Amino acid sequence: MTRGKAGAILLAVAILGLGWVGAQAQTAPYRPPHGPDGHPDLNGVWQVLNAANYDILPHVARSAMALRPGPNGPVPDKPVLALGAVGAVPAGVGVVEGGVIPYKPEAQAKKADNQAHWLERDPEIKCYLPGVPRATYMPYPLQIFQSREALLIAYEYAGAVRNILFHDPGPAPVDSWMGQSVGHWDGDTLVVEVTGQNDSTWFDRAGDFHSDQLKVVERYTPTGPQTLRYEAEITDPEVFTRPWTMRMTLYRRVGDDARLQQFKCVEFVEELMYGNLRKEPLK
Repeated sequence: MTRGKAGAILLAVAILGLGWVGAQAQTAPYRPPHGPDGHPDLNGVWQVLNAANYDILPHVARSAMALRPGPNGPVPDKPVLALGAVGAVPAGVGVVEGGVIPYKPEAQAKKADNQAHWLERDPEIKCYLPGVPRATYMPYPLQIFQSREALLIAYEYAGAVRNILFHDPGPAPVDSWMGQSVGHWDGDTLVVEVTGQNDSTWFDRAGDFHSDQLKVVERYTPTGPQTLRYEAEITDPEVFTRPWTMRMTLYRRVGDDARLQQFKCVEFVEELMYGNLRKEPLK
């Protein structure tokens, strides 16, 4: 073998070796730094970048959430017509595994009726607490506070707060908007089981709903220095034929805006909900 051929072979082997090393580096799981408690440090302000709050299923952009028949197709309903592009719905690739929510037939009909009456029924419009998992993917950040003994999640929307319990106290004594959250660690993944939620929250603005038998199992897994994979397994035998799962990415906010602002919206909807009770209602 000539020196030139031998050199070419060695070069080819080196290139293949570098390619193999690169492939291994791309597929190797991320190993997050651990805090004093021995678990990944999830502290920080996080936010999704998707359109799941509009509709957790894949959807195209459209002129409004509330539509009415028009001469050449649906047009925005009268109460939202003046919003123009501000009231439009951005497209979304969906966050539901498989792109299908396994509703029972009667529940599918209720979902469609909810969507048709979105303006009157969506709890977000009335500033009700969003429930889990919707609180995670609303268009507002959340902040995780983690110490050796405790973990708390605060949400900008409506000042909602969740205390993650690491000792199971048993069934929730009463149903509530945000339910009872009991957590444990599975390796580098924080697993949280949420029960005891009432039946008044929705999954999105598209009318996707649940009963008070809802159980949500959340998984928060670090996938990079500034990203978390969020999964929520939904089980509700009264509404769905089987469990199903949402998946999305949470991004850590950095810089001066890495903080929660105030969005306590109760006072913002007083006129909507109680304005008709004025002695002289506004026109």
